[in-house]
Amino acid sequence: MLPGLAAAAAAHRCSWSSLCRLRLPCRAAARGSSDRQEWQSLVTFGSFSKSVPCCTLNQVKLYSTNVQKEGQGSQTQKMEKIPSFDEAAENMGAELKAPIIKQEPLQVRVKAVLKKREYGPKYTQNNFITGVRAMNEFCLKSSDLEQLRKIRRRSPHEDTESFTVYLRSDVEAKSLEVWGSPEALAREKKLRKEAEIEYRERLFRNQKILREYRDFLGNTKPRSRTASVFLKGPGKVVMVAICINGLNCFFKFLAWIYTGSASMFSEAIHSLSDTCNQALLALGISKSVQTPDPSHPYGFSNMRYIASLISGVGIFMMGAGLSWYHGIMGLLNPQPIESLLWAYCILAGSLVSEGATLLVAVNELRRSARAKGMSFYKYVMESRDPSTNVILLEDTAAVLGVTIAATCMGLTSITGNPLYDSLGSLGVGTLLGVVSAFLIYTNTEALLGRSIQPEQVQRLTELLENDPSVRAIHDVKATDLGLGKVRFKAEVDFDGRVVTRSYLEKQDIDQMLQEIQEVKTPEELETFMLKHGENIIDTLGAEVDRLEKELKKRNPEVRHVDLEIL
Repeated sequence: MLPGLAAAAAAHRCSWSSLCRLRLPCRAAARGSSDRQEWQSLVTFGSFSKSVPCCTLNQVKLYSTNVQKEGQGSQTQKMEKIPSFDEAAENMGAELKAPIIKQEPLQVRVKAVLKKREYGPKYTQNNFITGVRAMNEFCLKSSDLEQLRKIRRRSPHEDTESFTVYLRSDVEAKSLEVWGSPEALAREKKLRKEAEIEYRERLFRNQKILREYRDFLGNTKPRSRTASVFLKGPGKVVMVAICINGLNCFFKFLAWIYTGSASMFSEAIHSLSDTCNQALLALGISKSVQTPDPSHPYGFSNMRYIASLISGVGIFMMGAGLSWYHGIMGLLNPQPIESLLWAYCILAGSLVSEGATLLVAVNELRRSARAKGMSFYKYVMESRDPSTNVILLEDTAAVLGVTIAATCMGLTSITGNPLYDSLGSLGVGTLLGVVSAFLIYTNTEALLGRSIQPEQVQRLTELLENDPSVRAIHDVKATDLGLGKVRFKAEVDFDGRVVTRSYLEKQDIDQMLQEIQEVKTPEELETFMLKHGENIIDTLGAEVDRLEKELKKRNPEVRHVDLEIL
């Protein structure tokens, strides 16, 4: 027994030293149980074989001595059963798996994030289209649209508050249901396009036949808007100028034929060019009052500037050019002049008639300048009324031209030298050249897009900035479209808080609070925000419409307003 106890003691020392090197915890209580637990730990971690290389696990046995006092110190010895390697490993593994320290459960907060939706480069599922567009583009009938969902939206037109639209996805699905396939729909569109072209050709033929019928039987329709334009304002001035200059042109040509005067020829050409240019102005006035169409959404008011520009070019080429030519030819080849009595009489009549036309033009321009709150000189220099401006300048040049021609003809009759008459022709040509250059410059500036008065722009800007829903105004552009029409454009920075408060003032707050309390999940929150977010955007659109109407109401000359949300 002693050799066995010695071997056990040696094994105990070896196991303890191994545990110290491995720094494994040891739970020691009683002497006998400590040895057994250390043995099991060594067996579990595989350190015993390293500590006691001379022994194998199957050959090692653990002996212990239990001393019990029976009677007078009787002593007995018992040998405990040694667990096998597998049993020791299972027991030790179960002890290690048992929790040593009780830990509280970890609380992890997960952030709720809505999944981002990918719409792609083309997304039209939520687009709205009108009934007319649905019937034209998707070849549907009004009865087909009756079966679709109808949505009332805020109208973009000033005369209506709301109108009915349809979801594009519903219309596309209905068109496929009606026609069966996209190919069949494309064929139907092609057929309708061909029918539309044929209809336009037939309409053109019918309009031509109708014009021939009116020419034959006479037009009994009431006076049109185009004809009424020539009874007042610039149209009246132009018609008076055409009549007077036409008569002057006729009599001046007769005087030139009778006398052969170069100055009289220049005056005849001057009157002829004035008559042609004023006829061109009349055409521009008649076109400028036409109703806007899809091809010209802002109307035809610029036709007055175009006609005045062409008139200026015509005065330069026809009036100034021919006068210079005839004057130079008179200087190179002077010809004797016959009796100038009839020429003086015709020039006197032209002076009176041109003076009367000039007076009519001046009165019209003064009235228009007074209505605009501008001075007469500034109104003329900025060419606010191009047609009347042309009449004013032409008649002024005509009066000065008559004076120059009469003076040069008088010098010729007194001295008998025809060179004075040729110099008079050159003087009239130079005067017409100056007038034409001024007309070309002012009308070109107008066609390029001229801004309105700075005071007027400031007034429009202050009207917007004084509104509580507007934070700032940027990139303001106010363009004169002609005929007293103004187009106003600005970038507007809206106050989102004021717009949202305007929306909340129209809502049932108690119902909204109840909806907020019912929101428990991200999906419910998304539904709530989508509902009220769309309504807030509609409120912002209504604010834009309100500001545009207020601008037009306080400034009648503003016809087109484009407020862009910044």
